[in-house]
Amino acid sequence: MKVEIKGDIKPYYVQSLIMLFFPGEKFSESEIGDDRKLSLEVIESEGSVTVNVFSRVGDREGRSSYEKAIEKGMTKERAIKLCAGEAIYSLYGEMFGFYPEWGLMVGVRPTKLPAVLLREGKSVKEAAEMLMRDFHVSEKKAFLASSTAKCELDLIEKLPKRSCSLYVSIPFCPSRCSYCSFISYATNRLLSLIPDYLERLVRDLDAAFDAIRDAKLNISTVYIGGGTPTTLSASQLDVLLTAINRGLEKCSADPLEFTLEAGRPDTVTAEKLAVAYSHGVNRISVNPQTTSDSVLSSIGRSHTAADFFAAYDIAKKSGIKYINTDLIAGLPGDTVESFQKSVRDVIALDPENITVHTFSVKKASELCLKGDLFSREGGIAPSCVDFAAQSVEKAGYHPYYMYRQKNMVGSLENVGYAKEGADGLYNIFMMEEIHSIIAVGAGAVTKFVCHSDESEDGLYIERCFAPKYPYEYLEWDGYADTLNKIRTFDYNI
Repeated sequence: MKVEIKGDIKPYYVQSLIMLFFPGEKFSESEIGDDRKLSLEVIESEGSVTVNVFSRVGDREGRSSYEKAIEKGMTKERAIKLCAGEAIYSLYGEMFGFYPEWGLMVGVRPTKLPAVLLREGKSVKEAAEMLMRDFHVSEKKAFLASSTAKCELDLIEKLPKRSCSLYVSIPFCPSRCSYCSFISYATNRLLSLIPDYLERLVRDLDAAFDAIRDAKLNISTVYIGGGTPTTLSASQLDVLLTAINRGLEKCSADPLEFTLEAGRPDTVTAEKLAVAYSHGVNRISVNPQTTSDSVLSSIGRSHTAADFFAAYDIAKKSGIKYINTDLIAGLPGDTVESFQKSVRDVIALDPENITVHTFSVKKASELCLKGDLFSREGGIAPSCVDFAAQSVEKAGYHPYYMYRQKNMVGSLENVGYAKEGADGLYNIFMMEEIHSIIAVGAGAVTKFVCHSDESEDGLYIERCFAPKYPYEYLEWDGYADTLNKIRTFDYNI
């Protein structure tokens, strides 16, 4: 789609609004070969702003306009954003007869705004009503976001001062799922790098723990993610976890949560989980995504539903306290009936956590390369997400964190559900930018967070990136800069 903008508004924000109605849309400067166009004009006057939009989609055309007074305490930028949202929402809603359940809300953090309102003393009901009124969010999504925000705030209040989390990256998988965009991570050449990668990772972990100790930070959670960390052998896991335990002892740290992703059932063994348990891991994920063998085959998962049930049984017997399972709503080839069966299958296992994802189309994934998977209305996903929410809450789970991604079918959401007292803390701390995340390994992003009165949301965030691929990471000499930042950053939080 060609987008023309006149006025003081960021193109990325306009594109994000458009993608509520055109998931997966690509934007260009040229109209050649493109039958989609949107023109947006911002008109500023004293005390108010107006946004006019015109769009052509194939042989259909439409116009919309919205004017808003700049209220007390509202910035001009905020007023322009609200006007643009209203104009585009009205235009495409009328053009297609479709109104996204999340209304005008874009970005990955649906709980951000209700959390602000709750901190100001508003109730969950009042926060939800504001989302419905000002952002056209549906009632069920507004209460989902607001109640989840309340849960997050209750957990965050228990954090000590100068807290942080540690993320350790194991960017390897035994094979590639067809919905995943990290194509190279499962090649034989990359898997052969694991011994060298582990040696380098342990060195960087030792250095990171030294920096964390020098900065007098309190490690609240440890999260080993990927990839699939249980791609490592039992002996390799022992080396990694021994290094982490050594560093925690160095920092006099006793994390509230120690997580190991074991997302692929075909990588789970009793020996590996015994190693994890012996080193203090208290949370693990074993993810079926679906319990339909035909869907598993179509998305490139190299395991069956029976393999998942066997892996879950191993995890249950390992002694590890909390187990999470993931499901994905809206997978290609899935049906409402088979997804409902997957939900019932997982609930019957009685895990401590169930995360319900909505299928997100990764542009570099094998599935995306095979054909057009983008759907404005989301296909079966909305009814699947609704069924999962109703079923898990009836089974005694509550929503404790959520986020959204680009190119999710139906512009829906991912939600983590937990039993009472079993909430996954790292997920909240990472997604809601509660404190700094010290990250080690290929593709890891260290995120420094502190309070700031100069930013709109009261936070200042700075990121340090490690090279994406393991072979790049092995040659990288830039981690010293991250270590220096860990020691010198002003953790005003």
